[in-house]
Amino acid sequence: MAIPAPAHAPLLYRPFDPDGRIDAPNRFLKSAMSEVMAEQGVHLPTPAHETVYRRWAAGGTGIIVTGNVMIDRRAMGEPGNVVLEDDHGLDRFRAWAAAVHDGNSDARVWMQLNHPGKQSPKFLSPEPVAPSAVPLGHGLDRSFATPRALTDAEIRAIVARFARAAALAVRAGFDGVQIHAAHGYLVGQFLSPHHNRRDDDWGGSPENRRRFALEILRAIRTAVGPDVPVSIKMNSADFQTGGFGGDEAFELIEALSAEGIDLIEISGGTYEAPAMVGAKQKTSAREAYFLDFAAEARARTDVPLAVTGGFRSVRAMEAALASGACDMIGIARALTLDPELPLNAATDPDYVRDVGRPSTGVRGIDRMLMLALTWYETQIRRMGQGRDPDPNLTAWRTVWDNLVAMGRAGFRTRRG
Repeated sequence: MAIPAPAHAPLLYRPFDPDGRIDAPNRFLKSAMSEVMAEQGVHLPTPAHETVYRRWAAGGTGIIVTGNVMIDRRAMGEPGNVVLEDDHGLDRFRAWAAAVHDGNSDARVWMQLNHPGKQSPKFLSPEPVAPSAVPLGHGLDRSFATPRALTDAEIRAIVARFARAAALAVRAGFDGVQIHAAHGYLVGQFLSPHHNRRDDDWGGSPENRRRFALEILRAIRTAVGPDVPVSIKMNSADFQTGGFGGDEAFELIEALSAEGIDLIEISGGTYEAPAMVGAKQKTSAREAYFLDFAAEARARTDVPLAVTGGFRSVRAMEAALASGACDMIGIARALTLDPELPLNAATDPDYVRDVGRPSTGVRGIDRMLMLALTWYETQIRRMGQGRDPDPNLTAWRTVWDNLVAMGRAGFRTRRG
């Protein structure tokens, strides 16, 4: 089901297949959002995943990227994460991928693969791992343990896990995979001069800090073959002192391009400095948070670029594509409030889907629950139950839903 391109947005609805692998029916990319709906204990996708993703596909989104799928059940970012580390329960993953294709045979579904590193709460990881034994800052050390530095052998084993999970995803029917190198998770930790203080082959210079990401890309490409699209989600900047950004971000893009990456999705921030939800933006009215960075990156690569963060209106999406800075429009929160966004925007040149920053009025609770994100997780769970999202859902309802969905873990800090 391809959506005919309307006069007010001819680029947004144009198919995109520059290398014969991406094969997107339009320029909408549903960016990853953690669903936290996995079956407890076995960490497998559930029928709720199928319901949500079938709806996003039927709503017209061209490429649908899953929430982060962990590659190791011993290292999870939060309760309810899906884990893919072997072929146990692979039929569940097949059903998940098939739901997208059932919803819209033209839609493509990519699995995002992730390892949290030290961004795993104490109640899940009493001794998390990271490039170096550097704790999270901003008071988060109370909820996140100081990590242990990985050995060379452990690093290589994690690279192999990424490759194995990618091969399994393709076996299960996913059309592509994405490496999560943004938002302060393990790959991003290796990229950051603040978090990576190693002096071996995996740190000590920009070239060595990006080696982990490049080795993962190489291993995945070998595992999935030349015809499967492999993407990466990376930060334009970490927005924290001594973090990743600037010239190193552009150099990473050049290195990824030389390795044959198929698409680079650009975001920004970490859970210590959450720019991806607008916390570091100059104005709440601004859309396309990271478009300026993408415009600079465009001069350094011919690889397709997606920009995620802040898009709300069809006019801003079309303008971003017309600028030439990006090729795909990444959307997460707006698609959670309107899963039929592509269909609705096609008929309305003035289409806008505002997103808010829900609050209980109690700053400590908002921060503990990372309410700017968990409010949207609640909306995803509503869709998983076959209900419509509720833009008027109160923040306190999110608190209650977290308690019901996760028990006591719902009231424990799960993210940075």
